[in-house]
Amino acid sequence: NRPTAIVFSTGYTANLGVISALADHNAVVLLDADSHASIYDACSLGGAEIIRFRHNDAKDLERRMVRLGERAKEAIIIVEGIYSMLGDVAPLAEIVDIKRRLGGYLIVDEAHSFGVLGATGRGLAEAVGVEDDVDIIVGTFSKSLASIGGFAVGSEAMEVLRYGSRPYIFTASPSPSCIATVRSSLRTIATQPELRQKLMDNANHLYDGLQKLGYELSSHISPVVPVIIGSKEEGLRIWREL
Repeated sequence: NRPTAIVFSTGYTANLGVISALADHNAVVLLDADSHASIYDACSLGGAEIIRFRHNDAKDLERRMVRLGERAKEAIIIVEGIYSMLGDVAPLAEIVDIKRRLGGYLIVDEAHSFGVLGATGRGLAEAVGVEDDVDIIVGTFSKSLASIGGFAVGSEAMEVLRYGSRPYIFTASPSPSCIATVRSSLRTIATQPELRQKLMDNANHLYDGLQKLGYELSSHISPVVPVIIGSKEEGLRIWREL
């Protein structure tokens, strides 16, 4: 449904290429405090002013947007569909409402939600019915598509990235075998929607089992099931045992 799609060598490079090209030293970016490292790195590479809002706190985002005044109309808001650390989802409907009222551009990283959420597996934006309000969707081939690479989709205005995004221009393209795998996976997502329900059933089963064993887990159930360890030392100890 998007007129422009750009393929990158990895999901990391997709965020790096899109965000660094748009978020230059004149830009202000509002991003979730728990954003992926690739998002932080991209903002730093572009030289943008970074404003962090509390994780999944739409009210905190709105407060910070209001403080920007007229600058909010040109601000870039970046969130993720499913967050990779805790497996929780962004309050995307609330964030879109803020964007409609105060302005700005919205980028959603659907790396962990593409192929998982939505009636056809397009991600969180589809699931909550706000795809038309998301300016750019970024994703990866290395999760639900079982390959290597990344992508970004948006309006025709995004074509400028082909000529101004250094991480896109000065890197190699994904191999033909990787692209063939992606095409096959996309067909599977489109023709076998029952697999998404099976995935969620498996996630629920794992979540329930770990909970019964006494592990501390995230409050939100998704295919990303984190076990909260509590300290680096304990994490290293468990890693060695595994």
